Amino acid sequence: MTFHRHLQQALIRRAEPYPVITLTGPRQSGKTTLCRQAFAHLPYANLEDANTRQFAQDDARGFLAQYPNGAILDEVQRLPDILSSVQVHVDEWRFGQLGQGSQPDQRKFILTGSQQLDLMGAVRQSLAGRTAVLRLLPLSMLELRRAGLPQATAQLLHRGGYPAVHANNIKPADFFNDYFETYVQRDLRELVALRNLPEFRRMVRLCAGRVGQVLNYHGLANDVGVSQTTITTWVHLLETGYVVFLLPPYFENLGKRLIKSPKLYFYDTGLAAWLMGIEDAAQILTHPMRGHLFENLVITEFAKYFENQGERARLHFWRDSNGQEVDLIVENGLPPGKLGLVEIKSSQTYHPEFAKSLRQVSKVLGAKVARQMVVYGGAENYVREGVEVVGVQA
Repeated sequence: MTFHRHLQQALIRRAEPYPVITLTGPRQSGKTTLCRQAFAHLPYANLEDANTRQFAQDDARGFLAQYPNGAILDEVQRLPDILSSVQVHVDEWRFGQLGQGSQPDQRKFILTGSQQLDLMGAVRQSLAGRTAVLRLLPLSMLELRRAGLPQATAQLLHRGGYPAVHANNIKPADFFNDYFETYVQRDLRELVALRNLPEFRRMVRLCAGRVGQVLNYHGLANDVGVSQTTITTWVHLLETGYVVFLLPPYFENLGKRLIKSPKLYFYDTGLAAWLMGIEDAAQILTHPMRGHLFENLVITEFAKYFENQGERARLHFWRDSNGQEVDLIVENGLPPGKLGLVEIKSSQTYHPEFAKSLRQVSKVLGAKVARQMVVYGGAENYVREGVEVVGVQA
């Protein structure tokens, strides 16, 4: 099964002015497939292959000379040092020293990577001004629907958005077990000497149980039995590997005491559900974490929508010391300085009190608020007293 990824249009558009495109995102989110579809005219090299990587490491210039008009270089986080040679290569293109007779707009290096730390550091150091950076997240609800795979909300929460789960009909428990083991045994081992493996596994599962909550490093450290410094390092590793993301609070000098710690979410609800021990979609219907998983789903859908347009999603939440809270504040897609407020409720029936916090926070933010929305678990869409009521499937 082939999925049409909404990022493809932005990927091709952003490639026009840049000699290099860097595509990052979670492992197995579909980066390789997307790049080979969008840039089918370019040859392909996978640096995950030991022989290919050894050649590139021993003789970077000779390796790149095979590709006078560019190539797709997959899994470049395995050899970030290659990027300095890519820089030299594309700079020589600019001065007409390579690729004579080729069309300049067709000469590209497309780089993919699933680990942010070394890769993005090397990109910033070697390719500043030469590359656009985009991010491919797991399949969105709309991408699944357009592939003929509409699913009930509980199924979406259970199965998540990784293409292989849907294309190959893999049992989620099998996929996520293999996915997590690969992440721990390979990606993490390359980043850090992880000696406290049982404690790390416990920490990740505890993080899944804290989805949608303000991250308390001290409390998490006490529950795991390691230092707060260790927890901070481990959470950063989970961010680096696109396992979790931290939603920052909206903070501006408004004369109020605002929460300054981020909230914790997973890039994929299927992985979070598996870590919680959820074995099937029916179990989600009565699970105590259902509302938090639903909130995670909606927030990642907002992130996917903007990232798929080639934008960095500018998302926040609001919570002050008086207990006023809004689940999501959106800056994208609005005039400069304007905000959208979103409240998220898993109930399949809309109740007017769902909009209460929107109105309270809207009074605080005043003219900054351009839109107010409640996303709920139902199917109807309408506007009530200036608040957009939107069913999750929409």
